[in-house]
Amino acid sequence: MASPQLIPSHSSFNHQASINPNSSNPFLSSPNLKPIANPSSLLQWRKFQRFTSLRCSASSFPEKHRMNSAKSDDVVELPLFPLPLVLFPGAVLPLQIFEFRYRIMMHTLLHTDLRFGVIYSDAETGISGVGCVGEIVRHERLADDRFFLICKGQERFRITDLVRTKPYLVAEVDWLEDRPSVDDEDLEGLANEVESCMKDVIRLSNRLNGKLEKEVKDLRKNHFPTPFSFFVGSTFEGAPREQQALLELECTAARLKREKETLRNTLNYLSAASALKYVFPSS
Repeated sequence: MASPQLIPSHSSFNHQASINPNSSNPFLSSPNLKPIANPSSLLQWRKFQRFTSLRCSASSFPEKHRMNSAKSDDVVELPLFPLPLVLFPGAVLPLQIFEFRYRIMMHTLLHTDLRFGVIYSDAETGISGVGCVGEIVRHERLADDRFFLICKGQERFRITDLVRTKPYLVAEVDWLEDRPSVDDEDLEGLANEVESCMKDVIRLSNRLNGKLEKEVKDLRKNHFPTPFSFFVGSTFEGAPREQQALLELECTAARLKREKETLRNTLNYLSAASALKYVFPSS
């Protein structure tokens, strides 16, 4: 299915984006990305189609995180991977590790807890303050000491202090969780509305692209509203700043409402495009 243009309702990014329930890599245009596999089902959780090369600069780390505060006994430290993408809890991320400093990191992680922090970074905004833990679930070490990894998103974190920058970034973090919902918030109803909007976007996109209209199956698969909201965010390809904004929200209802608004805007755009195609079929 060709991905429709995503029309977010918030000014968190300024370039064309798309939504794809197959959730392939949002940075398909990067010259450092290499294909590995195609997802087989609309119901798959985020499985990228590309290996992502790791490159970052310690100088890009915002000064607001350089606090050097006194450490306590329960401080959590994470090695960081700044990347031009956003990892969500439950999402799957393949990586190719070839840069020397990150190969050092891999040797350390493979003998410890296999967890690191994936943090969104771009040239304009630098490194974000909120990221997602990636846990290595499968790895392969090559003869030249490169690594192929399959990682899965776990809990979110907020950076509180930068511990060191060489040979790679390490930060102190606090765990980030959604606040409990209030009594008048119908999370199940919101999640069902978002799923319905996603199905409508998929159907209309297939029609616009001349695809056979097939029944869009259950996208939720009985997932609770919070993990489903992360899944929806992971499908917003090509809009990493919007994805980052969704990742940082600490309220499931707010995340679902924002996703529903974005999907409805996308549906309106596709409806207008469909009407134009009907009036001007040759174009």
